Amino acid sequence: MTATHVRRSEIVYILRSRGKIARADWFERTLPDIVDTGKNSSLLANLGIETDALTATDRIPQNA
Repeated sequence: MTATHVRRSEIVYILRSRGKIARADWFERTLPDIVDTGKNSSLLANLGIETDALTATDRIPQNA
């Protein structure tokens, strides 16, 4: 099942573990603590992050 909302920190961790430090820094500065994978699906795909592998969070962003 694809996660709908995930913690930004998980995505940042994945990027840093791949050596993509600048992208991880940008992601950390730009996106909210909880990331909507539906709204950001193109960005995540471009970064090579599969949403199926991410851990869903039950916390929903305030502006959802």
